[in-house]
Amino acid sequence: MKRYIFISLIITIGFVIISSCTSFLQYTPYSMSVGDFWKTESDAVSAANGLYFFNMVGDPEGRGLEWYENASDNMVTGRPKAQAELLRDFLDNGSTDRDVNQVWPDMYQLIRRCNDILHYVPTMNISQSVKNNVLGQAYFFRGFAYLWIAPWYGDNNSGGIPIMTENTPVDSMDMPRPASVLSNYRMIMSDFSKAASLVPWFQDLTSDQYGRPHKTACWALAARAALYASQFDSKYLATCSTYCDSVIQTGRHQLLSNYADLWQDVNNYSSEYLWNWPSSALSGSELPGVTFENTGFGYYNTWGYYQPTLELYQSFQTGDKRLKATIIYPGDTVSFIGHQIIYGVNPPSFSSTTGMTWRKYISPYAAADCIGKTVNSNGDYPTTTLCPPVIRYADVLLMKAEAIIWQGQNGDKWLNMVRNRAGLSSITNAAKVDLKRERRCELAFEPGPWRFLDLVRWGDAQTALQPQLHGVTVTHNVDGSISVTQGAVVSVARTFNPSVDDVWAIPIAAINASKVLVQNKGY
Repeated sequence: MKRYIFISLIITIGFVIISSCTSFLQYTPYSMSVGDFWKTESDAVSAANGLYFFNMVGDPEGRGLEWYENASDNMVTGRPKAQAELLRDFLDNGSTDRDVNQVWPDMYQLIRRCNDILHYVPTMNISQSVKNNVLGQAYFFRGFAYLWIAPWYGDNNSGGIPIMTENTPVDSMDMPRPASVLSNYRMIMSDFSKAASLVPWFQDLTSDQYGRPHKTACWALAARAALYASQFDSKYLATCSTYCDSVIQTGRHQLLSNYADLWQDVNNYSSEYLWNWPSSALSGSELPGVTFENTGFGYYNTWGYYQPTLELYQSFQTGDKRLKATIIYPGDTVSFIGHQIIYGVNPPSFSSTTGMTWRKYISPYAAADCIGKTVNSNGDYPTTTLCPPVIRYADVLLMKAEAIIWQGQNGDKWLNMVRNRAGLSSITNAAKVDLKRERRCELAFEPGPWRFLDLVRWGDAQTALQPQLHGVTVTHNVDGSISVTQGAVVSVARTFNPSVDDVWAIPIAAINASKVLVQNKGY
């Protein structure tokens, strides 16, 4: 039998033991020869568990593609880093450092593992229930892997990203790019649809299975793929709307009543949950530690890489409850390792280049005894028990509203559900500008519904990303009070060329390893 792509003499599978939130990402690598593997139900389950390895490598949602979001108007580099400044200024040529470079090979390794499962498992002599569960996870994560990188590197100008399936033979492993990224989005939607037919409802998962794919997660991510596809073909707006309806009409999800509650680890799998990055104090997402004030005022090794801009701060309307839950402004109080920090006052100095920092993911750091319990004891690997959302119910409501508004229809119902939760009054006949503001404020700095990609697909990137960006400065008065002045320049004016900068350069390592992979135009 012809050997297939990515199947080597030795298959290395990351085996993930899923028993609780704190052990979800612990795994023990092991190897099996091809001849001895793909025989038993245990083999199939182990292969599916191995799909979760990407949570452990490359930090794909922390210092990975988040550097590209650092080029948006929502945030800037919070500490000196030469490569980040090139990315901020759209000057990357594909030679980015390991944080960005690693995501492409990690996602293609994930695709490889999914393809192995989809090739071998259908003919295994195992129970149909196990077979369905394993195949459903493989379809889900293959769709996810393509969706995670296709929007950054694929378009209709240079083409999509290479497509490899369970039927791709080994002599065709070096695949050329499809003519359009729509080929990727169609495959992604197909994979998520197949996964939805095989995986259970979230409510049918036991607590030790939380973080596994489920039906509404599949439909929600398919909706995102359709929304991205609509940038190139407006017919996909209707497709996006239909996938959103698949989630909404189940009645299985609803918004939490208080936006700030979303950012507490006890609500990782709340009614608003669709899919998160599984994380614990042992391993998982570094995003919380990457974002907060650099060095954590000496209490913990947080890194302060990304900091919010004044432009984002000012985009929130008066009375919007999301503002205080998203951004820490000078004079605001935050609990950190048992200390009550008054930002910019006690202590009086801070490192943020914008004079502000993120609150969204900081809650696991609140308690005096959090280190080793809700925060990793290793400050060089600052994971926490908060699982950052990749997609949640509010995102589905906003995608539904966008799809409807862009088709010239009334999307007030779905938009206002999100606004009302934020403490804002309802809008009548909401326009595109209203939808754009809601997405920015609701989803700021969440991995997946990135601001940069929104600006690109709306055609707004050149206007929004070229001006200077700003922050605030703090003056300490003799009476112990502070004065905050808005308008400090924190990022120089940039030049954004949509014909080039709408997508990023494919990592040089991937180009050099291929005979047929062509770089995006202009790089």
